Amino acid sequence: MTFVTQTFFLDGFAQRQWDDPNYGGTRVSYDKAAFVQRIQEEFDKGAPLVEGYAPFCKHVFVPNFVGARLGALAITEANRAKLQSGYTKRRPEELAVLTRWFSSSDVDVPVANFLDIILYSREQLVKEYAAMPTKGPGDELPDAPWGIISIKAQDEPYETPMQPITMLRNALGREEGGSGVPLDREAYEKSVAYWETHATIVEGARPNGE
Repeated sequence: MTFVTQTFFLDGFAQRQWDDPNYGGTRVSYDKAAFVQRIQEEFDKGAPLVEGYAPFCKHVFVPNFVGARLGALAITEANRAKLQSGYTKRRPEELAVLTRWFSSSDVDVPVANFLDIILYSREQLVKEYAAMPTKGPGDELPDAPWGIISIKAQDEPYETPMQPITMLRNALGREEGGSGVPLDREAYEKSVAYWETHATIVEGARPNGE
């Protein structure tokens, strides 16, 4: 089923946040079609497209209208012993990487203030689908110009750093599940500084996402 408006569509990559109980990060419990429509309404009311890490990536920041809990927590002395780690991957064709996380049953997870709606252009998604055939034929994507590829529930109304491994995967290229954007050393060091003190939250036994 396609969830699309004139500006946005919900890409299959983001639908894991509804459908995969082991997704590591923000989980969404809300009608998918209504979710995309609400993002369209926020955009129509003036929520801007904010520049992302590459020309094909944008963000829309909206109030947390779905009641999602934070997708990541700061690591403190009180919760450090609850951290878990293991090798995980987002899709079968990707290489497994070392990940750490909190189980939602072990920590108190507050409701977030904002949603960071991460967008890729349709043109970029077509390229990524072509490089990884298990994602399906990219030319069958909806005609809307922007695909919602991830939702982050957070307290900040601005972009927080993507995980270092995501930046490395992007640099590896589309064949390895990335976007093909070269590694930016300064951005990578900022990412390390942030994720040294934060970890994602998982509702299931092990994460299946970033």
